Amino acid sequence: MSHHTPETSSSIDTLGQRAKTAAKGLLSAPNTAKNLALTKAAEALREASADILAANLRDVESIRDTKPAAFIDRLMLDQARVEAMAKALEDIAALPDPVGRVLATFERPNGLKIERVAVPIGVIAMIYESRPNVGADASALCLKSGNAIILRGGSESHHSTVAIVACMRSGLAAAGLPQDAVQMVETTSREAVGELLRAVDYIDLAIPRGGRGLVELVRDQARVPTLLHLDGNCHTYVHSAADQDNAVEVIYNAKMRRTGVCGATESIVVDRAIAAEFLPILADELSDCELRGDAEAVAIDARILLATDEDFDTEYLDAVASVKIASGLTEAIEFVAKHSSGHTDAILTEDDAVARQFMTAIDSAIVMHNTSTQFADGGEFGMGAEIGIATGKMHARGPVGLEQLTSFKYLVHGQGQTRP
Repeated sequence: MSHHTPETSSSIDTLGQRAKTAAKGLLSAPNTAKNLALTKAAEALREASADILAANLRDVESIRDTKPAAFIDRLMLDQARVEAMAKALEDIAALPDPVGRVLATFERPNGLKIERVAVPIGVIAMIYESRPNVGADASALCLKSGNAIILRGGSESHHSTVAIVACMRSGLAAAGLPQDAVQMVETTSREAVGELLRAVDYIDLAIPRGGRGLVELVRDQARVPTLLHLDGNCHTYVHSAADQDNAVEVIYNAKMRRTGVCGATESIVVDRAIAAEFLPILADELSDCELRGDAEAVAIDARILLATDEDFDTEYLDAVASVKIASGLTEAIEFVAKHSSGHTDAILTEDDAVARQFMTAIDSAIVMHNTSTQFADGGEFGMGAEIGIATGKMHARGPVGLEQLTSFKYLVHGQGQTRP
């Protein structure tokens, strides 16, 4: 258990108080002001690109000898990535305002008119790892949805985050909105994360974005509400009535388009009735992917290595997939339900009744029929940008976009009614 240094607590308290005040100021901000802040922040990012790249270079140099190439790539910014950040802000400005939407209206027999209306959540703490662009994206999504945000990026990306936050704050100032709607935790000490997660007086929601270690830390330490995304152990089930040519193409895309995304298929379940015919075609197509299967799959195709029990619970994020032979729909559903992380699972079949059964029985955030699990993405869902994918069941589930960064309240209109 870390000891709380008074400095950390007081700085988190100060950030929290400022964020709470800023959130109140955003409550009545018109959409035009929020959009102006976003477009001005995009301009600031472009104008400050040399400074941002210089700051980013300091971050990269500080870890160049200690971290793997993939980590450095996530941390590194170049001109194109800064432009993509600026463009993302303009794209978010172009989206409809999620605040003030009337979600439902009903009238009671006594004449009361009741509306359910979307409102901001309040103050959001975003805790993330190396990608500096997450700070810009998350700030923009929170601003557009009327929320104040406190960013805690990885210590490796500290200088980059300082430069990006300055641009976001200058956009807010240019639009006459409270600059404290976007703040960052200045200290790189690990204790600050724990302090944030305990700041129940200020933080309405904490969102971690990063590896399993970070998400588990947030899950285990948070006293504030959280929006979690643990693993993406996604399955694609090939039913006996699947169009096999189509299935091979879909699985190749679902596994290999980008192996490191959370919507990548990690496990392929195949009906026994078609396994002898289908697996060799699949192994041909996935020649650049290591397949690890159960004994039955190995017996059908020698290119499939024998899987351990652990393989079926592994999110590889690499060119590796597990293969399981199932006796049919019931066994496939049982297997997926047991091993899935609740992110995204798919069935490939031409039998709509079977698809419906699978889609009803599988309790994941996203369930698909005849398509690639890599479509598990807020952008692909037409939500514009997303802050991540939620695999829990409360509040938001699946891609978390603007709409999911709002809550709602009830407005009740009367004409002097009193309750009997």
